[in-house]
Amino acid sequence: MRYAFRLARSRPRKLLTVVTKSNAQRHGMVMWDEIAAEVAGEFPDVAWDKMLVDAMTVRMTLKPRSLDTIVATNLHADILSDLAGALAGSLGVAPTANIDPERRYPSMFEPIHGSAFDVAGKGIANPVATFWTAAQMLEHLGESAAAVRLMSAVETVTSEGVLTPDVGGTATTQDVTDAVCRTIRGSNV
Repeated sequence: MRYAFRLARSRPRKLLTVVTKSNAQRHGMVMWDEIAAEVAGEFPDVAWDKMLVDAMTVRMTLKPRSLDTIVATNLHADILSDLAGALAGSLGVAPTANIDPERRYPSMFEPIHGSAFDVAGKGIANPVATFWTAAQMLEHLGESAAAVRLMSAVETVTSEGVLTPDVGGTATTQDVTDAVCRTIRGSNV
């Protein structure tokens, strides 16, 4: 929770939404809510609100601009990150990370689309989420310049229209990957 508040504090809007389901899960989620309220006292400069996970799906769909930083349990975040990817146009563009902010244990970074068995072997899986996830990992590892460079390459390639079919393009997974790699190599000047 402190990590979420610190992250929200670092962003321009300084806004955090805490996702809960304490109306139905009266033990663990009530404690989650209490911890959020307690930790919020340490961050008076961060505006925060609390949303039930089901209401959060509606808010993400109808009022996405009302959101900035979101903290949720692993279960709720897994569901909401799939929704976020779909709202962005494809699960193939959404990165995720399970971060241990104290760095006692390894953090895990993965694109949310997982195995994507429906497109496996067809050469049409969108690699953007994988690149974005790698950028998150680089950032976490203190390699901020590399993370920015990677995301800049992805943004350049996608703005040029090199897109996989899930987001309206005709490029293959390899086409997008090659274009991103070329763009990164081109920035080595």
